Amino acid sequence: MKMEVTGKMFCVLMLLLHKSVQQQAFNNNATLNLPTNYTVGWMRTLDDEKLISEVNIPGTHDTMALLQVPGSQCQSWPLENQLKAGIRYLDLRVYGRFVIIMHGVIPQFTTFAEVFNTTKNFLSQYKTETVLMRVKEEFGGNITEKAIIQVKNDPGCWISNKIPRIGDVRGKIVFVQKNSFKLGIPLLETDQKSDYKVKNISEKEVKITEHLKQALGALKTDRAVLSYSSGTGLPLWRIWNTPNHVAKKINPWLYGYLRGISKQNPKGCFGIIAMDFPGFDLIQQIIGFNN
Repeated sequence: MKMEVTGKMFCVLMLLLHKSVQQQAFNNNATLNLPTNYTVGWMRTLDDEKLISEVNIPGTHDTMALLQVPGSQCQSWPLENQLKAGIRYLDLRVYGRFVIIMHGVIPQFTTFAEVFNTTKNFLSQYKTETVLMRVKEEFGGNITEKAIIQVKNDPGCWISNKIPRIGDVRGKIVFVQKNSFKLGIPLLETDQKSDYKVKNISEKEVKITEHLKQALGALKTDRAVLSYSSGTGLPLWRIWNTPNHVAKKINPWLYGYLRGISKQNPKGCFGIIAMDFPGFDLIQQIIGFNN
């Protein structure tokens, strides 16, 4: 009888542990609850001479895809909460003369200017930090001259293609080149064109593993390196494999994978890891490689 009770208790503990890890790694709540001893400005401890490309940076894929439309939503935290939780790479998809933030064909009811100003306000409060920002034109459009002028004329923006050192960009936005948006630092993406399509979770785990291994070995002195853990189902499977569903499975796995690597290679550098619905502890796991 004693062994049976112990066995049941063990099973309960394992279920609670699994649930705890999932909560740590995956977040679909707009509210941000930070630990009482947490310091928002985690980049304060980084060496000023270190290249920004040699820092492990947690990021979000489709940062502003907040609209609760099934199959479209990629994040739950609004931008300010993402930044406070430790996110330092933003992925923006824009369209039109007013540079509206989009996710595919779905407008997100905000603009590049609003995101830009929110980020600037955050950096004015946390001057030790820097935020990388990539701007991609949806539907093959071009960024309006108005937006480009705003960026070019702002001294709080790094638009050079030279990789900056941390000390050069504290309190600044570092732009990352993409397609016709040629301002900022060059980027190596480990993902291939269709790797975001998820038909099978275990296959996605294999792809992420390959990408992160490539990122670890990539030269980072003249470019930033970006890997995605995000994904969604092909149209036929999308009703099940939404970004939320994929992240709920992938994020706990990624948390465990990175935790395992940290024991073997605690100083390893992946560069940027962009995620859907990341939980606080998953973000901190990536930041921890910098310590």
